[in-house]
Amino acid sequence: MIMKIDFNSDEALYIQLRNQIIIGIATETIKEGEALPSVRSLADTIGINMHTVNKAYTVLKQEGFVKLDRRKGAVIAVDFDKMRAMEELMSDMQVLLAKAACKNISRREIHELVDMVMNQFDCSPEASEDCSDME
Repeated sequence: MIMKIDFNSDEALYIQLRNQIIIGIATETIKEGEALPSVRSLADTIGINMHTVNKAYTVLKQEGFVKLDRRKGAVIAVDFDKMRAMEELMSDMQVLLAKAACKNISRREIHELVDMVMNQFDCSPEASEDCSDME
C-alpha cells in the first residue's frame, strides 16, 4: 500500500492518511477484509508519529470504513449505511461547492469535475466513460 503524504500541506497528516485509505477502498486498491498495516509499521514506513496513524484509524472506524480488531488490527469493513453516507456527503459538498462558487467555477465545470473523479472509481457498465484503460 503506497501512501502519498504531503508534509508541506496545511491539511493534517491524519486527514491525508484517512483520505488515501478511503481512495484506496474506492479504487479497490485496498479490498474489503484486508488488514491495514499495524500502527507502528505504517508510522515507521511513512515517517510519522504512531499517534497520527492511530488517529487516522480511529476516524476511519468512526466513519464506518474499518473495524478495529485486537488480533488483526485495523481491517477494511465498509459500513454500507447509505443514508448516513448521503448526509455526510451533503455536508462535505456544501463546503466544496461554496469554495467553487467563491472562485466563479460554473455548474457545468463542477459537473465535469464530478464526472472525471467518479470515473476513477466507477468502472461498472453504467459508467459514462470506458474504464478499460484504468485497469
